[in-house]
Amino acid sequence: MKKVDVILGLQWGDEGKGKVVDVLTPNYEVVARFQGGPNAGHTLEFNGEKYVLRSIPSGIFQGGKANIIGGGVVLDAILFRLEAEELAKSGHDLTKQLSISKKAHLILPTHRMLDAAYEAAKGSAKIGTTGKGIGPTYTDKVSRNGMRVGDLLSPDFKQIYARAKARHEAILKSLNYTYDITALEQEWFEAVEYLKQFNLIDSEFFVNNALKADKSVLAEGAQGTLLDVDFGSYPFVTSSNTVCAGACTGLGVAPNRIGEVFGIFKAYCTRVGSGPFPTELFDETGATLRRIGHEFGAVTGRERRCGWLDLVALKYSIMINGVTQLIMMKADVMNDFETIRVATSYKVNGVETTEFPYSIEEGVEPVYTDFAGWQCDLRACRSYEEFPEAFKRYVDFIEQETGVPVKIISVGPDRDETVLR
Repeated sequence: MKKVDVILGLQWGDEGKGKVVDVLTPNYEVVARFQGGPNAGHTLEFNGEKYVLRSIPSGIFQGGKANIIGGGVVLDAILFRLEAEELAKSGHDLTKQLSISKKAHLILPTHRMLDAAYEAAKGSAKIGTTGKGIGPTYTDKVSRNGMRVGDLLSPDFKQIYARAKARHEAILKSLNYTYDITALEQEWFEAVEYLKQFNLIDSEFFVNNALKADKSVLAEGAQGTLLDVDFGSYPFVTSSNTVCAGACTGLGVAPNRIGEVFGIFKAYCTRVGSGPFPTELFDETGATLRRIGHEFGAVTGRERRCGWLDLVALKYSIMINGVTQLIMMKADVMNDFETIRVATSYKVNGVETTEFPYSIEEGVEPVYTDFAGWQCDLRACRSYEEFPEAFKRYVDFIEQETGVPVKIISVGPDRDETVLR
C-alpha cells in the first residue's frame, strides 16, 4: 500500500512550493491541497507564462493527474471561480482534473467583513492579515458554526446561509463596523452555482482508496511551518495547521500513512506582514534581496521583509515536521554577494541557545556564521557538479547542521532551472 508524501514550507511561507509541486507532480497520480485559504499564492513559471494559484493544487498543470482540494481548506467561491476561469482560458479543463472535498469550509461575504472589522479593532496590534476572511472562517469551523461545501447540496442551503449571515451581522454591529455586502453577496451566490459543476467528494475516502489502489499521492501545504497556529510565531500566524500533521487532519489520512516529507526553504528568509523576524535586515542588503528575489506577495503584492537564513528556526521546523528531504530555493538571488551569513544560534536575554524559544519578539539576538559568497551565476548550472565550491560548502554546512540531505536545488523560477541530486 502506498503512502502519502507531503510537501510543505519550513519558514514563514513564500518558499516556492508551487514550483516544486509542479516539478514533482510527474511522479504522482494524485495531488491534494490539505489546508489554508486563498491568502496563499503559489507562483509557477514555465513556457514563458506565469501563473498564481490560490486554492487549486499546483499539480493542475500536469495532464492526467487528479487534483483535490481537501477538507482542511477554506474556500472562497468568488476567488476560486476567478482562478478556475483564468486557468480554463489557458487550456486547462479543471472539471475533469479537479475535485473538492464536501468538508472544506466556505468563506462567506460576511467573513471578509469580520476580518476587516477585527483588524481595525486591534489598532496598532494588527496581525497583518490579507483580509480574505480566512481567520473568521476557521473561527466558525472550530466553534461549530461553519458552512461547508457539502451544504451547497442541501435543500436548506439558503437557510443555512441566512443563519450564518445573521450571526455575523450581529457581531459586526457590536463592533460598530460599517459595510455593504450587496454586490459581493450577489457575486458569491453566482460563484457557488459555478462551484457546483465540480466533483464534490468525500475526499478522505478518495485519498485512502487511491492509496489502497497503490496510487501515488502528494499532499501540498500552504504558508509555512512558522505560521502554524500551534507551533508558529503566535499570534502572528495563520489560522490552520501548516505542519505535516495538518496533512493527516486536512485529508483524513492516518499518521502511519505518511511517507516522504519534503521541506522547502529559501537560501535566505522572508516574511510578509507583522510579527517577529530575528534575522531581518533593515539595510541595503535586505533591500537587495527583495529587489533581486522579486520579494512581493503573489496574492497581495505586499513587500516581503528579507533577512539571512535562520538555522535555529529551520532545525525547529525540520523537527516538528519529520522532514526527510530538503529543497533549497532561490540561492541564485545571492549570486553576487561577497559574504553570506547564517544564524546558527540565538542569544535570548544574553543566554545562547540553539532551540527555538517560546517567544522571539524581544531579547532575541541571532549569532551568525559567515561564508564567502560564490559570486557566479548559479542559473547556468544544471547539475550539482557544476556548482562552485563556495556554494557546495554552504549546502554541506546546512546538511551537517540539520542532519537532512538537500535533494533539490532551484536556481531560477522556470521548471528547467532545477538541480536534482
